[in-house]
Amino acid sequence: MKRHGEEIVHAQMPSTMRSNGNKRAMAKMNNFLSTNTVVCPPELLRQAQAAPTPRVAIARAGAALPMEAARDATQAGIMEPVFTGERALIEAEADKLDWDISAFELIEAEGEEESGKAAAFACGEGRADVLMKGHLHTDVFMKSALNRDAGLRAGKRLVHIFHIGHPSGGVLTISDAAVNVSPNMETRQDATREVVRLLHLLGNDRPKVAFLSATESVIPSVPSSVEASELAAWAKAEIADADFSGPLAMDLILSPEAVATKKLIDDPVAGQADAIIVPDIVSGNAVFKSAVYMAGGCAAGIVMGAAVPILLTSRADPPAARMASAALAAIVTAANK
Repeated sequence: MKRHGEEIVHAQMPSTMRSNGNKRAMAKMNNFLSTNTVVCPPELLRQAQAAPTPRVAIARAGAALPMEAARDATQAGIMEPVFTGERALIEAEADKLDWDISAFELIEAEGEEESGKAAAFACGEGRADVLMKGHLHTDVFMKSALNRDAGLRAGKRLVHIFHIGHPSGGVLTISDAAVNVSPNMETRQDATREVVRLLHLLGNDRPKVAFLSATESVIPSVPSSVEASELAAWAKAEIADADFSGPLAMDLILSPEAVATKKLIDDPVAGQADAIIVPDIVSGNAVFKSAVYMAGGCAAGIVMGAAVPILLTSRADPPAARMASAALAAIVTAANK
């Protein structure tokens, strides 16, 4: 049974059920998918390589994907791994990669819960600077991160941010598409603060932040439009060195042509947003996956608000996205010290 927070992966359709009609339907849907090669944004990687190398506690590292991600990030000079989990599994995966890990700390732990706890406590005790999800379920991992005894709670709400780079250049930042299901106004305020802080760290001196709805007008029957207007007014009064606008629909967030058609050319954010604050996880998840699967974006994900950055890697992440996430964590860690 799939646990909460995991991606749904459908089994391959049996050959007896594949008809020409099904093949045509699949081909038609695939026309919307990008054929771009996913690339870790070069500037993100350069900035991470210029920062001190963070120690990254990998919760239950003994599986192919987390070990490959750790190896790649270590070789790129943006991670010093701290492995937690079953020693035999970790060493076996390292051997498959022909990677000598004898110089790195390995904390033995059995199973998901103990491995998650070991990684979280390593961060809370100052033995690691970043907490990274390995081969364990998301709910178990986050429970470990939120364990009061681990010392990672910093009195702030946890918010997830995707920094999505396009292969041809350009960045779009989205919060929250992975952690908070129905964030209240206070959580979205925290998300806005964290997004602006992150973009400042990445060199954007005055980021443009849009609050997403289905309309640019405040309509009482569309609650997200009312909330977006309130959030924009709050942000303008409370957060310096950034521009804010809302409500804005996606066309007005991304398209200068739509902005000109709807005569919003005086809006400082419309048509040129750097970041989107979404009203719920459904819209955030749809926007993020559209940017990845339809535009070929490279999504670096990070959870902010804890004592250390938290990396929620997914089985569906390509190597470039895993590298970008590690780079983002290195940049944030350097700023926190």
